[in-house]
Amino acid sequence: MLRTHTCGELRADNIDDTVTLCGWVDSTRDHGGAVFVDLRDRYGKTQVVFGPESGLVEEASALRSEDVIKVIGSIAARPEGTVNEKIDTGAVELRTSELEVLNKSKTPPFTPSQQELPGEDLRLKYRYLDLRRQQMQDTLVLRSKIVNTMRQYFDENDFIDVETPILGRSTPEGARDYLVPSRVHHKHFYALPQSPQLYKQIMMVAGYDRYVQVARCFRDEDLRADRQPEFTQLDLEMSFVDADDVIGMIDGLVQRMAKEVLDLDVQLPLPRMTYDEAMERFGHDAPDLRFGMELINCSDIAEKVEFRVFSGAVSNGGVVRGIKADGVAADFSRKRIDELTEWVKQDFGAKGLAWFRVEEDGSLWSPISKNFSDEELAAIAERMGANVGDIMFFIADSWEVSCKALAALRKRLGAELSLYDPATMNFSWVIEFPMFEFDEEEQRWNAMHHPFTAPREQDMPMFETEPHSMRAIAYDLVINGSEAGGGTIRIHDSAIQSKVFELLGIDAETARDRFGFLLDALQYGAPPHGGIALGIDRWVMLFGGLENIRDCIAFPKTQKAADLMTEAPGGVDKRQLRELGIKTVDE
Repeated sequence: MLRTHTCGELRADNIDDTVTLCGWVDSTRDHGGAVFVDLRDRYGKTQVVFGPESGLVEEASALRSEDVIKVIGSIAARPEGTVNEKIDTGAVELRTSELEVLNKSKTPPFTPSQQELPGEDLRLKYRYLDLRRQQMQDTLVLRSKIVNTMRQYFDENDFIDVETPILGRSTPEGARDYLVPSRVHHKHFYALPQSPQLYKQIMMVAGYDRYVQVARCFRDEDLRADRQPEFTQLDLEMSFVDADDVIGMIDGLVQRMAKEVLDLDVQLPLPRMTYDEAMERFGHDAPDLRFGMELINCSDIAEKVEFRVFSGAVSNGGVVRGIKADGVAADFSRKRIDELTEWVKQDFGAKGLAWFRVEEDGSLWSPISKNFSDEELAAIAERMGANVGDIMFFIADSWEVSCKALAALRKRLGAELSLYDPATMNFSWVIEFPMFEFDEEEQRWNAMHHPFTAPREQDMPMFETEPHSMRAIAYDLVINGSEAGGGTIRIHDSAIQSKVFELLGIDAETARDRFGFLLDALQYGAPPHGGIALGIDRWVMLFGGLENIRDCIAFPKTQKAADLMTEAPGGVDKRQLRELGIKTVDE
């Protein structure tokens, strides 16, 4: 090793020791006759002093930010009044006797220690500089700890770590595949895995009753702040289990993770609610339970009023639902309300946003209040639990629009009104999702999760008559209003699997072509089995209190799926395309 210690290691116990440090120049200060350098590595910083006695002042004066150096010297206590309490090494300094410049740095476009971050595009282009920032280093250390804790937990519970193929075949799992052309088999393509779903089910058929993998997955879909085209998940599968067994296993992981990473005690079992309850109370299948502000259905009151916006919505098969913000009516100017109204219209397709303010005498006031009788206003106030100083917002629209608009408004107001401590963590489960959802545009049924999900046994008779009423044995882990994992009990009977394919419009020939190996395997003693996938990138974001999933990944893609550092995706030469039997099409 070129060094004897790291830059975050030295303490008062090391005084008078001769040490060697290596690292990056974080900053320099020339005090006339002596040069002070803060030397940085991923473990911390140490103050390095080049005094007149060292004979190195001139060389030290030439050092610049991000130069890589090696220094040898003795550790001394910092002079009285100069101790830096903000860093762990702040009580000591290295008084240099030898300096070696290991590599000079060009003037960087930004420095890791600067207070104001540059734009994200610049950070991603020079990711190697961005990764030197303390926050990025802390995040990747957190990521490593989370993955290691997961591995240890499942090893203790007798899971076997198995790697599954990256090059597979295209199967419909709800998003576009990334396709890889085969050089050997012209006109045929591999697909990068959206998940190891089918392989892990095959592992259950093969008798490996507890499988786990830290799996790299790929989906060619539109990106958001919490999505990436390639991502990492903790993937597991278990045999001879029901939903309670899988949920219980993850409950234990959550408890372990919360304690080891955040020193937080989590009581088990984690709370559960059904999908229907989540949509009724919160308008979302991954509700943030750190605060209240639940959705209240006022449709039965609204259908009787003369105000056509309300009564007309109900008579047309829609609903009138609202949320209430306690005691903050004075904070909502007409300008702010108009901005919220335009937002729910533009982003969620709502027809508008009605509102009422609770006055000092307990009455409700709004530009639309004259359209209601006193009795009707009183009924609304009672239903909403309104008190003086509250403000209420209502969406009169279809069930779907009311869910989307009010769930988003609830989330926005929860943050803007500081209704919860961002440092708190809330863990819960949403269970019993719909088995199928109908695509109005394509006039066909889709699987809510994926086509290998088992329906509840009591719902089996509904295949032909009421597929919309069927419920899946499915469960999602929710952390602070984000889906942090999703799983199901799988179909282990080939006849039921074929029936699901048929309902989804996958004919027998197509099913045989795409999934013949699975259908065959299910006929050779497939045990009841189920599992779950946990989004590791998402877990790091949530446990680290971060807003952007790109800050949780060493080398992420932009929202246009580009790597600005390597300039991927890039072109390839025509010889490579000829070998693959591919021509590009110029639009």
